Amino acid sequence: MFVIQCFENYFRHYDFILKPMMVQQDNLKSFLHETGEIFRFVLRFFREGFRPRYEVAEFVRQCFVIGYKSLPLVALTAFIIGLVLTMQLRPTMVKYGVDVQIPAMVGIAIVREIGPILTALIFAGKIGSSIGAELGSMKVTEQIDAMEVSGTNPFKYLVVTRTLAAMLMLPILVILADAIALYGSYLGVNMYEPLTFNLFFKKVFDNLGYIDVIPAFIKTFFFGFAVGIVGSYKGYYSQKGTEGVGLSANSSVVVSSVFIFIIDLIAVQIADIFQ
Repeated sequence: MFVIQCFENYFRHYDFILKPMMVQQDNLKSFLHETGEIFRFVLRFFREGFRPRYEVAEFVRQCFVIGYKSLPLVALTAFIIGLVLTMQLRPTMVKYGVDVQIPAMVGIAIVREIGPILTALIFAGKIGSSIGAELGSMKVTEQIDAMEVSGTNPFKYLVVTRTLAAMLMLPILVILADAIALYGSYLGVNMYEPLTFNLFFKKVFDNLGYIDVIPAFIKTFFFGFAVGIVGSYKGYYSQKGTEGVGLSANSSVVVSSVFIFIIDLIAVQIADIFQ
């Protein structure tokens, strides 16, 4: 009996070690499988996106929905960020006697990093979840299957138009968000000491170079592509009925946000090479 009990304890301990390893292995397989499926989805996007017939009307409608309707939220957030960043930065700058450099530092921070990243994350939360939920509901109600039966290319009509609209609209939103955030910073500076509008923006633009503006602008196209393609993929292959719609919307935000940070990390490394 003692020997049998020892063997039972041994295998129980072995099972305690083995199960977490098997779970981790399954998670790794699932991650690699989904990464491969997203890559195939991206290849299909490039294959279908440049092949006629082009859905121009739907593309224009998506630009309105994705861009114009996101502007109020982006503008409000950008204004608050510019104002708060200036108010938080000022005490430290005054302490070291360099408060005259507040416009320059805020301008560089907003244009190079805060503006693109913050706008992209808001965009992922609003548009990524919207695309995932919309396409997910169409998938579970078999509307996508009905489009295929009727002879319409659902991938081109649903995925290509939304992804291209996201790629076009996000850079425009980032430019507007940067301008609004700088205006908020201007108001923040004038809360403590008077500074003319022209002088504030002269200090901002005198300290900005092409290496600050161009990489920050270019990477926003990739941010928009990531949000559009991830949201479309999650919704297009949604499962588990109506429950899958919520999962698609949630995972669209999470995955696209991770991609945004990865793309930003790569973009920063590439920009550092040319400095």
